[in-house]
Amino acid sequence: MTDTRQSPFDYDTRAVSTADTLTPADRYQELFVAVQTQRVFPDSKTFVDCAPRQHPERILEAYRAQCGEPDFNLKAFVMEHFELYRMEPTEFVANPDDSLAEHIDRLWPVLTRHPRQHPEFSSLLPLPHDYVVPGGRFTELYYWDSYFTMLGLDESGHCELLRSMADNFAYLIDTYGHVPNGNRSYYLSRSQPPVFALMTDLFEETGVHRASDYLPQLRKEHAFWTAGGELLRPGEAHRRCVCLADGSVLNRYWDERDTPREESYLEDVETARASGRPAHEVYRDLRAGAESGWDFSSRWLGEPERLSSIRTTHIVPVDLNSFLYKLERQIARLSDVKGWKACAEEFRQRADARLAAIDRYLWNERVGAYFDYDWVLQSPRDNLTAATVTPLFLHLASAEQAGRVAEIVRERLLAPGGLSTTEISGSGEQWDRPNGWAPLQWMGIRGLQHYGHDALALQIEERWLSIVSVLFEQESKLVEKYVLRPSAEHAGGGEYPLQDGFGWTNGVTRKLMQEDPTHQAHRCRAGQCRPEWAQR
Repeated sequence: MTDTRQSPFDYDTRAVSTADTLTPADRYQELFVAVQTQRVFPDSKTFVDCAPRQHPERILEAYRAQCGEPDFNLKAFVMEHFELYRMEPTEFVANPDDSLAEHIDRLWPVLTRHPRQHPEFSSLLPLPHDYVVPGGRFTELYYWDSYFTMLGLDESGHCELLRSMADNFAYLIDTYGHVPNGNRSYYLSRSQPPVFALMTDLFEETGVHRASDYLPQLRKEHAFWTAGGELLRPGEAHRRCVCLADGSVLNRYWDERDTPREESYLEDVETARASGRPAHEVYRDLRAGAESGWDFSSRWLGEPERLSSIRTTHIVPVDLNSFLYKLERQIARLSDVKGWKACAEEFRQRADARLAAIDRYLWNERVGAYFDYDWVLQSPRDNLTAATVTPLFLHLASAEQAGRVAEIVRERLLAPGGLSTTEISGSGEQWDRPNGWAPLQWMGIRGLQHYGHDALALQIEERWLSIVSVLFEQESKLVEKYVLRPSAEHAGGGEYPLQDGFGWTNGVTRKLMQEDPTHQAHRCRAGQCRPEWAQR
């Protein structure tokens, strides 16, 4: 059954027709390639976030007319014809008298964007309402980041922002059929871990909207992730669906394009050159890795220290399929609320079939943990990652499975600063040791609590809050990721420097502090330094 009523959310769906979805590479063609390959800007994301000062076709015509001249200066041309995206200047300065929680509360307005005016022909996709960005180079809304950010917005009492972001996500699904990686045209070909079902629970808990109001959007998102799966035979794959040997269908990460990511163009070209594989395959795997949110990690690599060995599309991930199990259970539950019995039964059966396949292919009984599965090699992956806690977080593990996961987390993934991302160090990738990430801490803590492993959950929580506090006291800021050691050492790895801000760190930290009122994090105070990102 389909809900055909008018959307209850506060946006005008007629705005769909005005959305410009051309990407910078599509629009600027050889000019785009020249700017990115000649490193006009140190960060490849800078150019794709620029806004043109005149119609793009005239800019391209001017480039074609001038680029062959002996004295042509590409950077000067770009600066003449494009306006760089700049954050509005802020007077935010860390207050040494503020607690960590007060500091986070003061940051929300700094990270909030008010989309009253939309730059014409830029890559930024319009949204109807205010939204919170992560910070640093990430100046747009991100999908899975936002769920963890919302946890803190709720704790800080920003119900109006939760409502705005709820309407924004409903708008994105209604407009594009899925939630893009972020609200940029170059992100439209992929999504991120599907956490909208979790958001709907949060919206209902906070009184923003009833979860059942989102049933049409939840079904649209499910259709996006499962498109083509019903036609597959064993050993076949289509887009995000894979049919395994017994006929079970599970999901993988994917991207509709097989070209270099526009925001990391030169980096991807160089990675493909080093691979020895067809370039388009490498590009697709890099893009799929970006859809996973774990960009990048030894988790997706054939050889742990070679990014060029990436094989994301060959891998059936435990966390993705856990999120989709939650989505199917949510659709079934809310269909019951609506009285749509046939729909409820259909999605209960889908969830049950997915759970059986997860247990068959992603649960390792010998080790006692969940692992990804390489469907091309028809073999479980052997690299333990923090994704093993996701089935606990989403209530699909048995009590026995949860107990064994708790044991292996304690023995192999527990670090001085919290939950380790993987066991691999030295890969040079940011989603590997020694780095730790706020969303993984939250899922690990909550997942363990769901099954009564409270002592281990408390250890992770206390250790995470401690490392966040140490850096806050020394540098007056929260950051994107942390080294899970008791020091103020900066996390590294990946394609860009450590970013300050930072949305999901703020959200998870604020929520955990409320739940642990005796932790020393409540007593720490900011140093005297002004964060770099607040000066831009």
